[in-house]
Amino acid sequence: MLMAPDRARSSLATVLLLLVAAAVVVGAAAAAAAGKKKPVVPAVIVFGDSTVDTGNNNVIGTVLKSNFPPYGRDLQGGATGRFCNGRLPPDFVSEALGLPPLVPAYLDPAYGIEDFATGVVFASAGSGLDNATASVLGVIPMWKEVQYFKEYKQRLAKHAGRARARHIVANAVYVVSVGTNDFLENYYLLVTGRFLQFTVAEYQDFLVARAAEFLTAIYRLGARRVTFAGLSAIGCVPLERTLNLLGGGGCNEEYNQVARDYNVKVKAMIARLRAELRGFRLAYINVYDDMVDLIQHPEKLGLENVSEGCCATGKVEMGFMCNDKSPLTCDDADKYFFWDSFHPTEKINRFFAKGTTAASLSLLT
Repeated sequence: MLMAPDRARSSLATVLLLLVAAAVVVGAAAAAAAGKKKPVVPAVIVFGDSTVDTGNNNVIGTVLKSNFPPYGRDLQGGATGRFCNGRLPPDFVSEALGLPPLVPAYLDPAYGIEDFATGVVFASAGSGLDNATASVLGVIPMWKEVQYFKEYKQRLAKHAGRARARHIVANAVYVVSVGTNDFLENYYLLVTGRFLQFTVAEYQDFLVARAAEFLTAIYRLGARRVTFAGLSAIGCVPLERTLNLLGGGGCNEEYNQVARDYNVKVKAMIARLRAELRGFRLAYINVYDDMVDLIQHPEKLGLENVSEGCCATGKVEMGFMCNDKSPLTCDDADKYFFWDSFHPTEKINRFFAKGTTAASLSLLT
């Protein structure tokens, strides 16, 4: 039976529309597949403090949290426990290596081992190389982060099989960022008595020894490609500027010198471990020089304020003091180096992550 001309034209138009729609869907899928970067490594595994904690402190009994606005205001999904307006360096490193753009916190109940198989964070804001540092605010000490790593390996083996789990652990990139709290929230805060036990130089040696123990521990657990960040210019964080009354609110150069001396010792320790531990690829991340360069030349990143944080007055607030009730929080965090009185903005984290990514890639060859 022949169709009427109008009905025939209508049916033909419908077929053409379906073909066009199918082509669009196929094209979009192909474009998405082409744009998706193949993972360079199987996972990014993270240890340390608030510079890399993506939310572990949310679920432990500490006052040091950031899972509320305005933290996370520039992050899809809002406040996650990251001490920032957006993402942290490990997030950018993960994305650059072809992995998910957010690395989940190990204790976050919203994630499971299938998520952790491509990246996991054991870090805890407020932690340090010295166990006494973690006790100041009741956070996760580094030895416990190592215990979580052991537990993770067991869970990973059950999830992916032993062979695949060994492959992930051996070929992952490890990001370690820790040390600032040992000085600013422990030694110089005079709350643990370390300042009575050690001179500054002795405490530096003590911390470097703890760092070597930590790195050796994760090496024995299978880690082979590790980036270890030195201290930044800790005397230039807004909180220390505020407390530096005799210095007119400028950087505390005594603290900066301590950071430089500590970094020299860390680099020597890293060189020694490279020589002693077979197959251990260990890279030092020079945060200090990059930070000082941006503070001295803010125009390089279009920064307008490198001495105060964006949140509240930017002089002393972090954690619960940095909240959405403050009328003084800036509108554009991209103009600031610091988000709160202690931590960088997402823009700065993205910048620092480039160095860590480059170092990570160098460990693969």
